[in-house]
Amino acid sequence: DPARMFDCGIAAYLLESNRSDFSISALAAAYLGRTIEPGDPVAESSAAAELAPVLRAALEEWGGTACFETIEMPLVPVLVRMEQLGVGVDRAVLAALSEETHAQIGALVTEIHGLAGCEFTIDSPKQLGEVLFEKLGLPTGKRTKTGYSTDASVLADLAPLHPIAAKVVAYRELTKLTSTYIDSLPRLVGEDGRLHTTFNQTVAATGRLSSSSPNLQNIPVRTELGRRIRAAFIPARAGDLMVGADYSQIELRILAHLSEDPGLVEAFTSGADFHAATAARIFGVAPEAVDAEMRSKAKAVNFGIVYGISSHGLAASLDVGYAEAQATIDRYFAAYPRVRAYLDETVAEAHKTGYAETLYGRRRPIPELRSSNFNLRSFGERTAMNHPMQGTAADLMKLAMIEVDGRLRAEGRASRMVLQVHDELVFEAPPGELERLSALVREAMSGVAELRVPLEVDVGSGPDWASAK
Repeated sequence: DPARMFDCGIAAYLLESNRSDFSISALAAAYLGRTIEPGDPVAESSAAAELAPVLRAALEEWGGTACFETIEMPLVPVLVRMEQLGVGVDRAVLAALSEETHAQIGALVTEIHGLAGCEFTIDSPKQLGEVLFEKLGLPTGKRTKTGYSTDASVLADLAPLHPIAAKVVAYRELTKLTSTYIDSLPRLVGEDGRLHTTFNQTVAATGRLSSSSPNLQNIPVRTELGRRIRAAFIPARAGDLMVGADYSQIELRILAHLSEDPGLVEAFTSGADFHAATAARIFGVAPEAVDAEMRSKAKAVNFGIVYGISSHGLAASLDVGYAEAQATIDRYFAAYPRVRAYLDETVAEAHKTGYAETLYGRRRPIPELRSSNFNLRSFGERTAMNHPMQGTAADLMKLAMIEVDGRLRAEGRASRMVLQVHDELVFEAPPGELERLSALVREAMSGVAELRVPLEVDVGSGPDWASAK
């Protein structure tokens, strides 16, 4: 019974989502001023009993009780069921993929060594820095304590100057995905032939879930390799289907609801293509005159606004100059003036209170707003803009999971919820239940809140996760 459960870590997470340690020993030190030996079960259980009323009172005062009782605690048993059930993985698909990526990595190593004119350890930033900046004489970007920086932004700047930079980026991406997923997933499969990821409720400061061993949030969404990794996730029972249900543009819909901007609300309620509707407004053309390039620019701005984008950030993602990027942002705010006002009000409010808040009262403390460092303060302001959207999306997703789980169990279905990644829920279902499951999930996810704009849900199915898109 979730009503009788009290999780000290989750309570503390709602009070301070930016804290990094939610262990009983850390919480006892912070809230009770007591030192206890981590891992001592007797000391920990007596500390937990003392912590519970202290944390409960703090939640009452902080306004976090509703979020705790209606979202976080009822979600615990849902996540337990998903973790215990696990998800099917096709090892043969991964084995074939592994052979392929190792061959590609070998080819990249040969190319990089050829371009460098010598053999060196590509994974060593020190050796890579020496090759790029001393041997090849490329212009150095930022320095680190130990020498030259060779991070992603430095390599991006070098890409137009020498072909080796892009090859190193490709090598890094390929080795990371190969070691993190392709080679390690088969080792993580349990004795039941299924993969049991761990869902973390107290990691992401936004309120979103994260997952570990494996971290499913980091499989790239838009790349061919990411798609092929997802294709290895299959139903554990032969003949079943994988079903994916995805919130469409949920954060922008939440922005429309929170800002009450009439243009933005209309772009979602009119039933037109949302990014094209935005492009028509930004570039002042008729909807039918919007071309692919305009739409993709509008899309970049739409998503950028959600993350508190700057003209520098937009210039980089659109590959245009700062002036053009700033002009595009200005046109966006001219088209949607209430969005600008709402974001400004949100930042001003966060400066006053020290936190940002979601529609469901999930608060995120933002100490950076009080920093004297401009970069930290700007980070704080972007966080203040972004938290109500990201955090509310997290709240809605969690409420939807509780609802879907409850309905599937009440109806005695064989369909099971197996994964939650970003804005998507993934299920395994017998073909005979596909129609009912799709309707149930769409209804539960879109009906989880009454917003000024509809919450749209895309449902797809197929023999594996990649084809359920």
